[in-house]
Amino acid sequence: MIETVEAEDSGYRFMPGVSQYSCGIAALAGFTIERVRFADPVPLKAGFERIAKILKAAGRPLTSFGACELRSPAPFTEEGFRAFNEIYIKTLIEWGVMKDGVNPVARSNVCPKIDPPAEPCFHAFAYTAPAADAPQSFVIAGSGESVEGKANYRDHIVSPGDTSPAGMLAKAKWVLDEMERRMGAFGGTWKQTTSVQLYTVQDVYSILESELGRRGVLRCGLTWHFNQPPVVGLDYEMDCRCVHIERVV
Repeated sequence: MIETVEAEDSGYRFMPGVSQYSCGIAALAGFTIERVRFADPVPLKAGFERIAKILKAAGRPLTSFGACELRSPAPFTEEGFRAFNEIYIKTLIEWGVMKDGVNPVARSNVCPKIDPPAEPCFHAFAYTAPAADAPQSFVIAGSGESVEGKANYRDHIVSPGDTSPAGMLAKAKWVLDEMERRMGAFGGTWKQTTSVQLYTVQDVYSILESELGRRGVLRCGLTWHFNQPPVVGLDYEMDCRCVHIERVV
């Protein structure tokens, strides 16, 4: 099993990823993960402020912040994505969540094709809360069809520019394998998921049954967001979770 790390004063452990986000989190024994979705997207700065208030009201430290789902106006260039991440992680450092360049927070950041926000916003976030004898809970960060942690995404994209059925199948296989690898770090599989989210504006009908269905992805249905991945050139992204407590604010 892939090694995971316990985040300090958080109630969760994480699978190390890149500087802008981890590959996923799982609640420690005695804790559960709770997800909060905003009824409408909240701009980044105001979103962090609202999250801090919600955590305080729940009696939880800022370090219990473990995952988030963002919405951005349009796919970033490689340079634009790096600049955005510098802004995003600034608050995590201030909160004491990110230390020594290690970011434990899982994240998805996608771009609505229809009615996109004017600036990067929070769609949802997750945090840990004490819960005796709680069942397993985890959140797996979003992944597009490219290797992360390299100098850029474009040189590592699976089937770049190919949105044919064969191209989308290759992209989906890569992302599904990555989802399974990340879940495996926490002993999880598709059978444990309570929600699976797909982000693409391409036609993937031909692979829904043959690939996603075959793997067991669709056991709880599929939430398909008509969104693009966050970096120009990517066409297919997914994330998933096993979370038993969710609410909308």
